[in-house]
Amino acid sequence: MSMISSEKTFEVLRSPLISEKATFVSQFNYYVFKVSTRSNKSDIKQAVEKIFKVDVKSVNTLNQKGKRKRFKGKLGTRPNIKKAFVKLAEGQTIDTTVEIK
Repeated sequence: MSMISSEKTFEVLRSPLISEKATFVSQFNYYVFKVSTRSNKSDIKQAVEKIFKVDVKSVNTLNQKGKRKRFKGKLGTRPNIKKAFVKLAEGQTIDTTVEIK
């Protein structure tokens, strides 16, 4: 398993995802992030460990297909996104309200 570069670290993790489901699973020590569609689980794990300095137990990913929406009568499609559900080791937390720099 090779370490990822600091440039790729910030390319893999796009932003934390704040939603009802993300808030619900946070009580089970899961955190949800929008990630690059080309990233894999090991890249996501290394990026979270490197940025937030925590121990990651597991990473689950899902690809969410973009919805078709109408805007002023024109049909368009929202972009596809990839989400990562990251489970941390017991007793560790991430403050997702802080901006990643």
